[in-house]
Formats: sequence, structure tokens, C-alpha cells
Amino acid sequence: MLMTRASEYALLSLVSLATATHPMDTETLAHDLGISKSFLAKILQALARYGILKSYKGVNGGFILNRPKEEITILSIMEAAEGKGPAVFDCSPGLGHCPGEKEQSCHIWPFINNLQGKIDDFLAALTLADILEKK
Repeated sequence: MLMTRASEYALLSLVSLATATHPMDTETLAHDLGISKSFLAKILQALARYGILKSYKGVNGGFILNRPKEEITILSIMEAAEGKGPAVFDCSPGLGHCPGEKEQSCHIWPFINNLQGKIDDFLAALTLADILEKK
């Protein structure tokens, strides 16, 4: 699956954080976005581990962008949120990922792999700043 709720929530959170002037805590973000606080906390922590967000502890703690929005690609957001790159099909990253173990006789994999490459290139070229411009 190309985009899960984790990627969707990561993008929604980053749009909010990109316009914030101070760190925002998980509870406020979850409330503003109408999503589960515990699920969002895991996503925000993953984004921080990936270097997209910076986290602050304490009373005025929370999360804020760690890099300029022009440097944060949608591909990197999805990789951080999902823990792996987005895949159109289970086998699209490589023939070795074939779920049916029929990689030697698969005639559509070159097409699927080509499609995956185009999607990856598009997501790598699209940034958080681009998303905000279209808002």
C-alpha cells in the first residue's frame, strides 16, 4: 500500500508544525487533528528519529521542524512514518520481495518496478513546502 494512515497523519502533523512558532505537544496536535494521541505519538517519535522533527521535553516541550520545510521531502516523511519506503505492490522494491515466490516467471514486475521508480522520484521531488503552497 502506497500511503497508510501513518503517512497521512505524519503529513497532517507536519503541515501544522510547519506554521507553528513554538513546539507543539502531542496532545494538542492530536486534538487539533482529531486523531489518536498514542498513534500520533509513535509517528512523531519516528519523525524525530529520522531527523525531520526535533523534540523538546518539559512543560513547554513538544515537537518542531528540525529542517527547513523546503528540505523535507514527502518520500522522507513516508519512509519515517512507515519505517520503510512506500511500495505500490509488495514486490515493487525488488523481485526478491515477491510474496508468491514466482519471481522467475513474473512478466509484469518490470512494469511495476518502473512505476515504483516514477512514484519514488515524484515523492522525492515534492517537499513539505510544496504542500504548504497548495494549501
